[in-house]
Amino acid sequence: MSSSDRRTFLTGAAATVAVAGLAGCGFSPAHAPGGAASRLRNAVSVMEPDGRAGYLMTRELEDRLGRAPDPRYDLIYAIELTKLPVAITNSNIANRYNLTGEATYALRDRATGAVRLSGMVENFNSFSASGSTVAVQAAERAAEERLVMILVDQMVARLIAGAAGLPA
Repeated sequence: MSSSDRRTFLTGAAATVAVAGLAGCGFSPAHAPGGAASRLRNAVSVMEPDGRAGYLMTRELEDRLGRAPDPRYDLIYAIELTKLPVAITNSNIANRYNLTGEATYALRDRATGAVRLSGMVENFNSFSASGSTVAVQAAERAAEERLVMILVDQMVARLIAGAAGLPA
């Protein structure tokens, strides 16, 4: 057996042992049929957006969770974006900005009104402020879109992680 064959064999054997070990501890994939993510799919009504960032967030959340025809939960969120200069020239002109974002959320059961899951996510993105006015505006809008997508990714990951505790 050549050296590369042994590495392939050992890697495969280690992966098999790892998967078997996870299965023994109760691990199950969230996106598998009947997994935790299925408790949220097409069961969540996302609140109406407020402003561009809210529109982007609602659009991305509905894309990931589905649009519920008969929702079991309401997802309420608040998003706040802040633009901070991070690179300033000698003539006191900012040529790079950080866009920081913070989103708080709560998943509320429609039947009982109880908040089932809640939390806060935060992150940042940057954009260049050098170039024409149109280029800077386009860069800022693109950074806002990227940041909202990052925040939604974090939010959905936390919702799915907590979905195992939701009633089936």
